[in-house]
Amino acid sequence: FYLDGMLYGSALRSKYPRARVLSIDKTKALALPGVEAVVTAEDIPGENKIGHLKHDQYTLIPIGGLTHYLGDAIALVAARDKETADKAAKLIQVEYEVLPHIHTIEEAAKPDAPKVFDEEENNICAYKHISRGNAAEAIKNSKYVISHHFETPWTEHAFLEPECAVSFYDEDGDVFVYSTDQSAHQTLHECSLVLGTDKVKVQNALVGGGFGGKEDMTVQHLSALLTYVTKKPVKMKLTRAESLLVHPKRHPFYMDMTMGCDENGNIMGVKAKVAADTGAFASLGGPVLERACTHAAGPYHYENFEIEGTAYYTNNPPAGAFRGFGVTQTCFATETLLNMMADKVGITPWEIRYRNAIRPWETLPNGQIVDDSTGLVETLEAVQPKYEAALAAGKAVGIGCAMKNAGVGVGIPDTGRVKLIYEEDKKLHIYSGASCIGQGLGTVLTQMIVSNTDIKREDIIYERSNTWISPDSGTTSGSRQTLITGEACRRACEKLMEDKKAGLSVEDMIGKVYYAEYLAKTDPLGANVPNPVSHVAYGYATQVCILDSKTGKIEEIVAAHDVGKAVNPLSCEGQIEGGVVMSI
Repeated sequence: FYLDGMLYGSALRSKYPRARVLSIDKTKALALPGVEAVVTAEDIPGENKIGHLKHDQYTLIPIGGLTHYLGDAIALVAARDKETADKAAKLIQVEYEVLPHIHTIEEAAKPDAPKVFDEEENNICAYKHISRGNAAEAIKNSKYVISHHFETPWTEHAFLEPECAVSFYDEDGDVFVYSTDQSAHQTLHECSLVLGTDKVKVQNALVGGGFGGKEDMTVQHLSALLTYVTKKPVKMKLTRAESLLVHPKRHPFYMDMTMGCDENGNIMGVKAKVAADTGAFASLGGPVLERACTHAAGPYHYENFEIEGTAYYTNNPPAGAFRGFGVTQTCFATETLLNMMADKVGITPWEIRYRNAIRPWETLPNGQIVDDSTGLVETLEAVQPKYEAALAAGKAVGIGCAMKNAGVGVGIPDTGRVKLIYEEDKKLHIYSGASCIGQGLGTVLTQMIVSNTDIKREDIIYERSNTWISPDSGTTSGSRQTLITGEACRRACEKLMEDKKAGLSVEDMIGKVYYAEYLAKTDPLGANVPNPVSHVAYGYATQVCILDSKTGKIEEIVAAHDVGKAVNPLSCEGQIEGGVVMSI
């Protein structure tokens, strides 16, 4: 987007991960030809703090305020071109009081550690304890017991397009933001906080990949703030280096796990203690830790499970949502333990999984009874020929199973919403506040309508997510939109067809809004019910990795996924292939 008279924004980031800002001198930056504004915390008309779930992140560090990591913005520049904006940012002079900073989980956990947040009692962002049955007793009575320490590192999403936002004043006098994010309504909420007004509109442009890395604010509120100050259109775009520094990453985890099995390799109990580095802000550290804990048990049938999880603040870049949302870290540890256990029992890693795999009407370690749509066993059977042939050929073969929730779950409100409107062009327009970030939601909703009505594809228009017509369908995360918003769309189709069957023509229906929503009801974590429903749906997978025995390089990956009904098989295959490539 290039608008008439558009300015370019640039941010001066903190020189130190933890320091107090004592003074800011913007004189030299303002004197540079082409600079139209230099903005600091005192220019913010609304609240200075934003945050996905907890408002703990400064938009701009005020004088006297504390920096939390190197990505913290101290000041913003708006200039007529990007080069001038970047040059001016470097001319801003900041005086700091440098303070000791927290590098690691171990440092954060020390009783006398400096606090990342002055106002907090300690550096703990979130704590979860989940227990079902008696894991300690079950392990004590097991024939085979293995304990091991695992660590997983920070991971960068590396989406194709770095973060970008373009903002301007529209004809209604609202600050309009074109954004690349995973929830237009979340962006609206946070930009409104910063500007201190509800006169804000947000519309998704094509996002260019997200994978969880675009759930938090990065440039949207900064662009909106510069437009508010200058009254002109502003483009704010991160360089790849800034993107690497600023947006939340996959959490690094430390995991200590113990597994007990009987003589046949059946899991008797698992006990674990995990710690995550959630970085400089809460972001989604709490929910990620929760999901890591709930899924650490794996897709297996046993009921003695206990896990204790802690997420610590540090002065590292923040950690948040990343494809799999905490599941990948603890899943890695559990699956590796199973491989080690198979060696002890004297069976193959495939066989130990087959014996323990969750089957229809059995109970998961979280207490949820799975239904007859559960297909983990079928995914194991699908890869078996390839697995056994590679073993017989003397090749190194890796195998792993996993389950993944669809929907937010664990009692958290999870609603999809859709409006279907016939407009003057006699076409049916789809409005939903759900971001389409490359997963093909627009295609899926279009298919839902074609499948559930008599409307042809060419008479349907999918509108990009926005905040003034499209109802809020929550964030595009947790593999939820096809399931949750898709069901809302199906319900809206039923209402529309009622009118058609009653004899209404398209002309009669122009302007009428067919609205529907779907709430995916689940039980809270630790709910006092015999068999809680943690999630409305699960997907299952088994993947096999075959290495070339001479070079040690990957020769072949075999992935078998139980996805339920694939609304769009081509898009679904693309998602599986993308996930496999990312895992490689």
